[in-house]
Amino acid sequence: MSWFEVMEHHDYEELVLCQDKASGLKAIIAIHDTTLGPALGGTRMWTYASEEAAIEDALRLSRGMTYKNAVSGLNLGGGKAVIIGDPRRDKNEAMFRAFGRYIQGLNGRYVTAEDVGTSEEDMNLIYQETDYVTGISPSYGSSGNPSPATAWGVYRGMKAAAKEAFGTDLLEGKTVAVQGVGNVAMSLCKYLYEEGARLIVTDIHKDSVKQAVDRFGATAVDPGEITGVECDIYAPCALGGTINDDTLKTLKAKVVAGCANNQLLEPRHGDILHETGIVYAPDYVINAGGVINIADELNGYNSERAWSKIGEIYTSLEKIFETSRTEGIATYIAADRLAERRIELMKNTRSTFLQQGHHALSARRLRG
Repeated sequence: MSWFEVMEHHDYEELVLCQDKASGLKAIIAIHDTTLGPALGGTRMWTYASEEAAIEDALRLSRGMTYKNAVSGLNLGGGKAVIIGDPRRDKNEAMFRAFGRYIQGLNGRYVTAEDVGTSEEDMNLIYQETDYVTGISPSYGSSGNPSPATAWGVYRGMKAAAKEAFGTDLLEGKTVAVQGVGNVAMSLCKYLYEEGARLIVTDIHKDSVKQAVDRFGATAVDPGEITGVECDIYAPCALGGTINDDTLKTLKAKVVAGCANNQLLEPRHGDILHETGIVYAPDYVINAGGVINIADELNGYNSERAWSKIGEIYTSLEKIFETSRTEGIATYIAADRLAERRIELMKNTRSTFLQQGHHALSARRLRG
């Protein structure tokens, strides 16, 4: 299947390949849908196995951002960018400034932010070349690193999922298996530790695991073991696709709630979770705290307003769980319907508006 066929299948709007030989930049920007507004989504830096894998990830993530922004009530569309490279070794100033110029060339159709492998400092470099970036340093009037906001939203969402599964949202005494302990997950672990949850952690970076063990008394396991440990809640917090045919055979948790994007390898895996009675908090709903926070920058950042809206992730998930129960559908389907209804309503509104404008113009021509 060609990339045009892939884009047509899920109605993507734009795919941009960016390269700068001098700095080593190789990046992809994917814009999925701008019905609700400019496409907002972070820039991820990762050592992809191939260029095709990087493009596929950018496309999948951008579509997820469309749904995330829509279900969160934001007037923003979905987009995402990836930079191919090792974030611990390959970064340089010229790379991010060159990338900023590519974003500027899109003239506001895409607004970027921090994501896996990128930082507030990287966003500051992009900001030297374009205004279409969020999550820059507070000294520039921004909200800064979105990781704490994302973690707070996941924590609140995890409590809502626990209430659905166990009848109470108290996490004290619950065992949470955290797959990946990057910036967001480390903040999440802090919230869980402070409430009295027991933590089991894993990550490909041993220093991150050691930090979680030292700070929160977590138990460390190898990456391949995390989905099979005895736990109440499984929190996918690294790359996507960890809910799949293999992991579902060993998964013992009653709740899946984490900060990773695209946690289901395929939609049918969400159906399997539903059929087996495992409560799944749809990823793009529970991890929307960061994007809600940075989106507030577009209105002149107000932390109280932003964090209040992040807290609504709890009630959003309650509605999704209720719809799942009453309609007998998987939670990911319930979430998708909420997002799709909002986008379709806006499309219909715009269509009506354009038709009215066309009729008015025709009447003017007839009068002329």
